[in-house]
Amino acid sequence: MPSKPFSKILIANRGEIACRVIRTARRMGIQTVAVYSDADAAALHVEMADEAVHLGPPPAAQSYLLGEKIIEACRKTGAEAVHPGYGFLSEREWFAKALAEAGIAFIGPPAAAIAAMGDKIESKKLAKRAGVNVVPGFVGEIADTDHAIAIACEIGFPVMMKASAGGGGKGMRLAFSEADVREGFDAVRREASASFGDDRVFIEKFVEQPRHIEIQVLGDTYGQILHLNERDCSIQRRHQKVVEESPSPFVTPQMRAEMGAQAVELARAVGYHSAGTVEFIAGADRSFYFLEMNTRLQVEHPVTECVTGLDLVEWMIRIAAGERLPFSQEDIRLDGHAIETRFYAEDPYRGFLPSTGRLTRYAEPPPAEGLRIDSGVVEGSEISMFYDPMIAKVITHAPTRLAAADAQIAALNRFLVRGISHNADFLLALMQHPRFRAGQTVTTAFIAEEYPDGFAGASDDEAAREHALVLAAIDADSRARTAASVDHRMNGSMSDAPRHWVAELDGQPHALAIAPTPEGVAVTLEGRAKFVTAVRLPRSVSDVMTAEIDGVPVAVQIDRGASGTRITHAGRQFRFRLLTPRAAELARHMLPKVAPDLSRYLLCPMPGLIVSIAVEEGDRVEAGQPLAIVEAMKMENILRAEKPARVAKLHARPGDSLAVDQIIMEFATD
Repeated sequence: MPSKPFSKILIANRGEIACRVIRTARRMGIQTVAVYSDADAAALHVEMADEAVHLGPPPAAQSYLLGEKIIEACRKTGAEAVHPGYGFLSEREWFAKALAEAGIAFIGPPAAAIAAMGDKIESKKLAKRAGVNVVPGFVGEIADTDHAIAIACEIGFPVMMKASAGGGGKGMRLAFSEADVREGFDAVRREASASFGDDRVFIEKFVEQPRHIEIQVLGDTYGQILHLNERDCSIQRRHQKVVEESPSPFVTPQMRAEMGAQAVELARAVGYHSAGTVEFIAGADRSFYFLEMNTRLQVEHPVTECVTGLDLVEWMIRIAAGERLPFSQEDIRLDGHAIETRFYAEDPYRGFLPSTGRLTRYAEPPPAEGLRIDSGVVEGSEISMFYDPMIAKVITHAPTRLAAADAQIAALNRFLVRGISHNADFLLALMQHPRFRAGQTVTTAFIAEEYPDGFAGASDDEAAREHALVLAAIDADSRARTAASVDHRMNGSMSDAPRHWVAELDGQPHALAIAPTPEGVAVTLEGRAKFVTAVRLPRSVSDVMTAEIDGVPVAVQIDRGASGTRITHAGRQFRFRLLTPRAAELARHMLPKVAPDLSRYLLCPMPGLIVSIAVEEGDRVEAGQPLAIVEAMKMENILRAEKPARVAKLHARPGDSLAVDQIIMEFATD
């Protein structure tokens, strides 16, 4: 088998997926060409590639979606093929055709297959003809909202309204009533038009207690098509995948074989080659129905690579160069269990609002067996408002599902990111959640059911609290001893005398004593002895501290600031202070600081664009009434009144771009 099917390829993408393709190409001895916008001039994928070509301004429509410019870049650099990654041009039929006309190989499926599966309405008709199970629904043109309501009533609630050209969770609304359809149908159309340039919508029955199961397929140009087992992507938020795993804890061997066979038949029906994914929705009775086919590499492809041992990017490249698959369905293995979590720039404590800014600190967890980090950033990288807010993908592979989940916990506890908000605490909470760890009852409603009032940190855990307290106290004690040391010994070394402290964790006092020993540190916490070894103290104001407490490996993140220390551990954040017994006694008499009252303002919850404002100055509003629509990352967010009030003043207008917490309107309660 040739080791280098192409001499040079261009990656028509950015960020994590561009870096991931470059890594495989580099291993294969293939030179790479990156493309970039103004916002990505200093991005990691540009630095990693052998060459880079500038495309244009930050908006994707003026850079990464310019197919002609990418083809021109191929001609300029001599790139023989283009890997589109996912998103952007990866599922654009015209782009695949344009490359073929230019004599450039497309590292993906044939244009006809992209066209057949790209239209969600037509793809369902085709799937039905191929013998694939299809969800009951309406697959024709929907004229207006009244027509949509009539269709929904005929199908039976609940129904899902979806953009025909949709993907990535955009352009979707769940409706449980006629009122939901009336309110949501036009919003779906607007999102569809803004994201995909196509405002067509279809409606289908919503399967209750659903699980999102997808089958990876891989086919060559000689007619051999295989399925590479399933991925379970049921844990989603607003239809965006958060956790993916393979194999599914819900799927039986018989179900896997049946789903795999249907996926292969659908791929065969459209003459598919390259990597692709057939997505299904499965009910509690293990019935399953076709959702859509993604004619590209999926974000979650690493979990399939872990359990099969195949590099999907490599095989996409080899297939595009005309090579045959040298293995059969019987050769596809299912080795252990793999889990992927999506590490996003978003604030789970504020309704998962997107976060933008510079990564002032970025340190991936240290290498470990079965751990893989797919990222496209480094310390100093910018998370831009123009693109997907993914920071990295954390992938763990272990013999069992629980071992893979435990490896996720260990990695996420050690993943240090500062400068923006991120969802690591939420991911840690998921990995520790009893229902997730049990596996069988995880549906697409998991997050909504388990966090109906939003996320406020992982469930309280006494052991996690104790670990956070002990390590934070050792750090603070070490600094205190260093400051008081008369002989200025280096590296924070401590005298042998025990010191007595009162450690406050979220305002709760705990008496403890700390004394160094030749093997580590002895801590007495509320009369209980703890022995701490292998201590690695933080080296900066924001860092990961690691140690073993009574033989158990522990990692906490410590952020020291002027107003105190924040400790992050196991999906929770704690406020920490270490006081002498006398200072703790005096602190009891300090008055608490009162937070300012912001209830009379509607604040912009994220950096975004004001699409519309539904009220005027002087209007009276009721709780739950829509006030404004803010668009961020091409998703519309309806802001509603929290209580009855009168609109006193509007501070923003439609078309304004606002920063987080910028005032949109002001209320009076008279």
